[in-house]
Amino acid sequence: MQKLEKVLLERNLLGKDRLSEALEISKKTFKPLQDVLVERGFVNERELLKVLAELHGLEFMDLKKTVIDMTAVKSVSAKLASHYRIMPVKLSSGVLTIAVSSSLNMSAVEDIQANLGFHVDRVLACQNDIVDALRKYYGVGADTVERILTESPDREETEVLDVSHDLEKMAEDASVVKLVNQIFQEAINDRATDIHFEVQREDIVVRRRIDGILYDTYLPKNIRFLYPAMVSRIKLMSGLDIVERRLPQDGRCRVNIGRQEYDLRISIVPAIHGEDIVVRILPTSMLFDLSDLGLSSDHRDALEKLIARPHGIIFVTGPTGSGKSTTLYACLNKLNTRDRKIITIEDPVEYELKGITQTQINHKIGLNFARALRSMLRHDPDVMMVGEVRDRETAEIAVQTAMTGHLVLSTLHTNDAAGGAVRLIDMGIDPYLIASTVLAFTAQRLVRVICTDCRESYEAEGRQMYRGRGCANCRNSGYHGRVAISEIMPLESEIQAMILAKSSAKLIRDKADMLGMRTLYHDGWDKVAQGVTTAEEVLRVTSL
Repeated sequence: MQKLEKVLLERNLLGKDRLSEALEISKKTFKPLQDVLVERGFVNERELLKVLAELHGLEFMDLKKTVIDMTAVKSVSAKLASHYRIMPVKLSSGVLTIAVSSSLNMSAVEDIQANLGFHVDRVLACQNDIVDALRKYYGVGADTVERILTESPDREETEVLDVSHDLEKMAEDASVVKLVNQIFQEAINDRATDIHFEVQREDIVVRRRIDGILYDTYLPKNIRFLYPAMVSRIKLMSGLDIVERRLPQDGRCRVNIGRQEYDLRISIVPAIHGEDIVVRILPTSMLFDLSDLGLSSDHRDALEKLIARPHGIIFVTGPTGSGKSTTLYACLNKLNTRDRKIITIEDPVEYELKGITQTQINHKIGLNFARALRSMLRHDPDVMMVGEVRDRETAEIAVQTAMTGHLVLSTLHTNDAAGGAVRLIDMGIDPYLIASTVLAFTAQRLVRVICTDCRESYEAEGRQMYRGRGCANCRNSGYHGRVAISEIMPLESEIQAMILAKSSAKLIRDKADMLGMRTLYHDGWDKVAQGVTTAEEVLRVTSL
């Protein structure tokens, strides 16, 4: 029996049956036993590497806790490091220390010693940690950028790649395609909802929105030479005019990342130094359930009772990015039964829902919310969802729709539930119609959830609180994911009377508080007490 196999059995890291199975697979596939054990999940990679380090007289290194020497990074090209999946760690007195995930692969050592002239020391590290370190210290797509620029030997050091002569050909170049795909894939893997490409005088900045917060993406500096080609590639993907650089353009496309298909919404605007791009990332299929929104049980029960009503309007209010559309989709999913006809009017359609008729606004041909809503009434709907009430005409038709026996769901851009009625009155809607058709105004925000991997408790003012210390799982932010906080203001008789009297939002809010409405702020603090989020998060999203 080989030494590795013996140690694994002695330390109970692997059973005999699993070991036999792994050996058989290794023999058939010609893969090293180490790779089979990790790929099949038979042994934890970290534990396996510690054993291998011990057997081969090497050190096991946790790259997430290691300070990387930038001199070492600069001494090895991104192309070479990515090719061999190694991470330079330290360079001292001509000795280069590299992190590898396999103790058997000596190709990288031989290549570095032969071509760079360094003596090489190896340490073992987890493969995913090496990949993360490569991305962090070399930049996303660094090897691809280096390869493209190396293949253009005649280009001057400060010359931006000029693709004006053949934009389409450059955009379809395999290396440019790979580079754009790498940026998209990294963003999706990190749970980003948006990617911002921003062109500056001598730099390209890429930022990703994760859990509502923008984070910088580290990219190789010379990526700016390829930016025109990247813009053309993104335009080509989304069916936009690759020659037009003076006007804003909007498009969309679908891409497959892993086993999941994603819908990308592309928005391009001309800026001082070039074209800025924002890519919105949407999964093409999602399971929408009211119980998954993180609503408190009483708010979820109240919302379910409201959408069970046969007619009337329910408005979800809040700023852009507060999860209004997701809440509406969850409501529609709850209502989506074979005995109901449901129609939506959206700008744009964000997710496709099976069994529901969805219509997308098209301003270029004059198809706006009001016109679409007027036409959809002739389709005999039971439930209608209007993506947003933006103007008087749309609001009036929505009110009339509710008065004729339909349930209408829509959104308004207001800061809180109490401001909904005032906003409609400002649009010119008769207070009587608001009081008689609106079932409730709700408001919501999204707060970040404390990372479960690094969550810890602490004392503050005699109370037990929770926070995230920060770890690799949450990008050292202390948060991972988001959850909704909300307030629901049903239009009870006292609230209706205040709307008829055209009272201010503050007076309506005070009355709703007296009637027992739990505000965004108080709902947020309930989640703080439960250890779901932090006080800082609640204050961040509820401060008006």
